[in-house]
Amino acid sequence: MNMINIVIIDDEPLARQIIVEYLSSRNDVNILQECNNGFEGIKAIMQFKPDLIFLDVQMPKINGFEMLELCDEKPGVIFTTAFDEYALKAFEVNAIDYLLKPFNKERFDLAMQKWLNNHETKQSQPTIQNLLTQINQKNENNRIVVKNGHQIRIIPNHEIIYLEAYDDYVKIIVADGTFLKKQTMSYYENQFEANHFLRVHRSFLVQLNQITKVEPFEKNAHVAILKNGARIPLSRSGYAKLKEVLGL
Repeated sequence: MNMINIVIIDDEPLARQIIVEYLSSRNDVNILQECNNGFEGIKAIMQFKPDLIFLDVQMPKINGFEMLELCDEKPGVIFTTAFDEYALKAFEVNAIDYLLKPFNKERFDLAMQKWLNNHETKQSQPTIQNLLTQINQKNENNRIVVKNGHQIRIIPNHEIIYLEAYDDYVKIIVADGTFLKKQTMSYYENQFEANHFLRVHRSFLVQLNQITKVEPFEKNAHVAILKNGARIPLSRSGYAKLKEVLGL
């Protein structure tokens, strides 16, 4: 019998206890670790590489979606949440399943069986990028969470100078450095408030209050000069949008 290696990530001790209790009736599971928050969760996932995690959505510091985004190798997921809006969003993007707190053992067993069916048939899980693209985290779009080595950093949007497309990643430039995030420019363009950030070029998304001036550059081209000295190329449409926003 192949054992199912499991990590439980929830900031509520009672919620973790209920999951442990429901799993105790099974002889095919191995609980590797219980985690109190997303920071502990990401470390446990990196260390143990579990088959399945039970993941609370609303947690202090970073939420479940933000934590999952930081995983390079993403395990199977069953979301547990007391917040219906988050659970439904996770469900809509075809996450394995979600458990809306409080849930009974029958509902829990159904979620486990659904995961087993998907796992045994090698049914592909949606990528976290698709999940995050489809989830409109209205309460959490004022920051970006990045992983820098073994450290996790929360970057408030107001600290971002600009974003730059970099292959399959986005470079996030702040005053004290540059961070990479596996995401698309379109995602951030939709997430950020239009009155603070502007897509001035296919490869650049700039915080408007960082722009000091706009200068001509070569034939019929322009660049934006930022407070940190960076020179950002403007596309024709980007220049037109910038003139309109800045009233130039």
